[in-house]
Amino acid sequence: MFLTRRAAVLGLALAALVTPFRAHAAPSEIRLDWATYSPVSVALKENGFLEKALEPQGISVRWVQSLGSNKALEFLNAGSLDFGSSASAAALIARVNGNPIKSIYVYSRAEWTALVTKPDSGIASVADLKGKRVAVTRGTDPHIFLIRALAREKLTDKDVKLVLLQHADGRLALQRGDVDAWMGLDPMMASAELQDGAKLVYRDPSLNSWGALNVRQAFAAENPALVDTVLKAYDQARTWSLEHPKELNALLAKAAKLPEDVVARQLERTTIKYTPIGDGDVKAVAAAGEALAQAGVIPTETDVTKVTGDLIDRAFDAKLTN
Repeated sequence: MFLTRRAAVLGLALAALVTPFRAHAAPSEIRLDWATYSPVSVALKENGFLEKALEPQGISVRWVQSLGSNKALEFLNAGSLDFGSSASAAALIARVNGNPIKSIYVYSRAEWTALVTKPDSGIASVADLKGKRVAVTRGTDPHIFLIRALAREKLTDKDVKLVLLQHADGRLALQRGDVDAWMGLDPMMASAELQDGAKLVYRDPSLNSWGALNVRQAFAAENPALVDTVLKAYDQARTWSLEHPKELNALLAKAAKLPEDVVARQLERTTIKYTPIGDGDVKAVAAAGEALAQAGVIPTETDVTKVTGDLIDRAFDAKLTN
């Protein structure tokens, strides 16, 4: 009996030593978003590339639609998504606010937002927005675009009347005349142009940030090989999209429930050719952060350079080029 007890105690001691070094169990499911502002995500979902890659490991895929950067980032913060698509500048705001995410991949570089009005609005410039009602989705690239554009005219968001709506509702509010202007987002913005006769009265591609695929930091730390698998599947979907432009147009039109000519207008403004996260991308996010701090959208004492470094992880993306 003494030997049995001694063996049991020894076994427990060994187990205590071994347990901290036990490999983390792979998840049974990976949760990703898809969004009409990210054409590659639609191609990935519809072609099942990731499902096929994960099938040998017995890991399933759950898809969740994001209606804007704000929703994708909320889902990530709540732990209901592992990967989410947003504008890179919106991801920076989220990181400043404590959302533990990493931006690891560029899914597109697009001019996806502009100031949109009706032809008879009397608004011809950003300066004309003073005192006007502007529909915008808080925490998204259109919101950030507006803040930066107003700053150029020495205005702030206090000089306009913000009407906080999701992107599609913003378009409807402009149609009905409930607002004077709308910070658009494709493909709804392209639809407003072609179907409603709306005008893009102020455009500046430099104020649009790049599309960032974000991952929960804890997920990336625990499952680096799965992050690699997801990015390889994303790049497979990107290659397919470049080789099948008509099919991509049709898939996106179906997903967005919009005519193909509207989606074609969106794709004209969207670059999905692969380029890894570069120094210029990091500088662009930092520049957006500095502007947002000056405008009071994020705390003025924010160390933007540090937060940008904490947010962007180029290690995963770099593997695709090797």
